[in-house]
Amino acid sequence: MKSFKYIALCGVLGLGLTSCNDWLDINVNPDQPNNESILVENRLPWIQKEYTYSAGCANTRTFATCGGFYSNNGNMNYVSVTWNCVPATGLTTTPYQCWFTGTASNIGDLYNKAEAEGAYHYMGAAEVMHALGFMEMLDLYGEMPYDEALTGNPAPKYSDGKRIWEGCLAKIDHAIELFSTPQAPAATPLSSGDIWNGGDVNKWIKLCYGLKARWLLRVSKNSEYFKPDEILACLDKAMSSNNDNTFQACYDQKGDKTDFLLGDPIMTNGNWDTAAYGKNQWASKYYIDLLTNMRGAGVEDPRAEKLIPYSMTNITLDANGNVKSYDWRRAKGVDIFGTTDTRLKDGGATSITVQTFATADKELTYSFKEAGAAKQAAFVEGVKSNGYTLSTAEKLAGRQYRVDGDAVTVCYPAGAWYVNSTNYLFAGDTAYVNLNTGSQNTNNGSWGMPANDTYYHSNDQAAANAGAVSGTGSFQIYPVSDFDIMTYAEACFIKAEVLMRKGDNGGAFTAYKNGIQASIDRIQSKLNQWNGEYDNPNMKPMDAGKISAYMSSAAVAQSAGDLKMSDIMLQKYIAMGWSIENWVDMRRFNYSAGNIGSFGVVYPGYGRPAMYAGGAAFKSSNPNDATYWIRRWRLPNALELNYNAQNALAMNANALADFVWCLPVWWDCASDAEYYNYLK
Repeated sequence: MKSFKYIALCGVLGLGLTSCNDWLDINVNPDQPNNESILVENRLPWIQKEYTYSAGCANTRTFATCGGFYSNNGNMNYVSVTWNCVPATGLTTTPYQCWFTGTASNIGDLYNKAEAEGAYHYMGAAEVMHALGFMEMLDLYGEMPYDEALTGNPAPKYSDGKRIWEGCLAKIDHAIELFSTPQAPAATPLSSGDIWNGGDVNKWIKLCYGLKARWLLRVSKNSEYFKPDEILACLDKAMSSNNDNTFQACYDQKGDKTDFLLGDPIMTNGNWDTAAYGKNQWASKYYIDLLTNMRGAGVEDPRAEKLIPYSMTNITLDANGNVKSYDWRRAKGVDIFGTTDTRLKDGGATSITVQTFATADKELTYSFKEAGAAKQAAFVEGVKSNGYTLSTAEKLAGRQYRVDGDAVTVCYPAGAWYVNSTNYLFAGDTAYVNLNTGSQNTNNGSWGMPANDTYYHSNDQAAANAGAVSGTGSFQIYPVSDFDIMTYAEACFIKAEVLMRKGDNGGAFTAYKNGIQASIDRIQSKLNQWNGEYDNPNMKPMDAGKISAYMSSAAVAQSAGDLKMSDIMLQKYIAMGWSIENWVDMRRFNYSAGNIGSFGVVYPGYGRPAMYAGGAAFKSSNPNDATYWIRRWRLPNALELNYNAQNALAMNANALADFVWCLPVWWDCASDAEYYNYLK
């Protein structure tokens, strides 16, 4: 591992932040910031911000593995569509780099400076940040430099997963003590530098107990370490309502300063930075099906309209080329698992293609010489079934087409979305609505779009000028979405799972219902805050009647006797969304193997993808075997294996092996013996 030098909290980047949202401002010496001059109230918010970038990247890339979305970006595609993990070296670097360079290297200085002035609450925050980051590293990579990681040693020794897990829990316990200790009279108030909880020490203590419950649950496979009653005791002191949630409020301002590592806007949401900044991601069929057909009930979740993106369709333009009329079309989910279509198999793992806006009629001719008459006929029927006709009078409502031998020519009228390719396989990709959302620091800002325009315009200024929307985005991944650290909804689902494991289905049922309601209420609260500020329909409040109807429908278990573990975990999956915790949970339940206790298949419909090409990354072909599944990431080549491979191999003899991807981390094993056997 490279020796990470202290970064003076990117102090120079804070220059010029003067708005009411300038929570990353510089300290008393803006001309010459240095490690000694930085005040605790200026160091903590930078640490919090840099952590959310590392965590946001981990959230997005692991949610890909959980089947939540499709990406045509090679690295994320490797761990979602093909499981060809071996080439995915670029996937593993950013969370590690952002954690150590932007966050971890500054935690010790925050702690020491706070200690010198008796600012015990800043010391507590430093301990929480330490635990959050290193637990993320454990969840991703397994073994890591821990005890020697921040000592200045350029080649630190590794710690095993058990040591890291125990160390993080110890940090949380110490944080609880520190937050419970009154600060020295002259110490800096926590409220001066806390962008998560506004200095509310009680919320920090509840966060600590919530995190402790979360991390104690990680060892659910291991009877020696799994202590249900201790988890429940922690939950009694954790969040008791959405008022106790810990999150980072995020903002989108034109001219926002950029991150020192990756050049992204500073104050935007960490999930947006990696999930919806670019145009490589589309919602999956697996995710959309959970929102529209949970428990096979055919009942739509009221959150669906806020989590699934829409695009304008059937657009007509006025004489000036501006949108005159349109309909909203919900995104079709990309079928990663190939249960209903063969689009990816036919076109290729990374072939879903971004759409283009037609400013004038656009003709494309598709050849079926090689594909054959049957596929040509099916293509034509597909054009017809979408309401498109040969009638010139209806041209602006759809497409015209003509057949010439083995060729089909389609006219996309002005205002239509089309894929600018003559490969017929890609023509229908307009049905897959990109997850991208605009910001004042991407194209929307450079095109002069108003600050409240969060729409995706297919990265096309002509579309933006016309008012044509190719994507409305998704609730958790707007640049202005809150970045959740831990919520009451998660605490409820943890409680529901633990109580079910204890055989208390009645208590589990109550916690399960509370968790769903808390998730809906948390979303609704933010939507109410956005209402009137954004025109985006996905950012408008949900219908109260739909919420009530859903909660009493067959999509939600209506009695303790009807409740299954899959009900709890699938609702938690929706509530957590872009969160590494979904990948943690899938590993704890062995994905869809159905071999954990008597709970059966907890994630039905999930499995190896239709285009699986895992090869050397996986040792087993048996779903009941741990090494059939993705269990961890390979360590970053550029930052760890190229500089500290000797220590990596000393801890894990398989650290450089292709199949390291399928080796469980410590908490993912039923015993210490099982874990250490994987490292031989």
